[in-house]
Amino acid sequence: MNSDIVVQKALVAALATLEGVGVFDGPPARAAYPYVAIDGGFSTDWSTKTAAGREHRIAVTLWDDGRSAARLHALMAEVGSAIEAMPRALEGCRVASLVFLRSRVTRDAAGPWAGIVEYRVRVMAT
Repeated sequence: MNSDIVVQKALVAALATLEGVGVFDGPPARAAYPYVAIDGGFSTDWSTKTAAGREHRIAVTLWDDGRSAARLHALMAEVGSAIEAMPRALEGCRVASLVFLRSRVTRDAAGPWAGIVEYRVRVMAT
């Protein structure tokens, strides 16, 4: 089972519902703020004796150039809601669990704000 692409497509579709936020499957060359960049992530085996399964760690970085982190925090909440609303029935697999892991806000003094949101998605083959 290769659910990497299926989970990535579902993630892109979920994030595309965000209004006024660009969604990029990796770091863009140029983009208007705010925007979301989906990080590479990784997956590991999560199979049972009777079914194939994968555990995916997904990370999304939200970039914003606001004067404070207030708008970024609100957008991060929207990103979380969009991810948690991903459909559970996917092509060739089903989501067994989708769990928030952590989030973090950082900023370089000369650059934009970055808000990182991480989730664990476990899927089983259907």
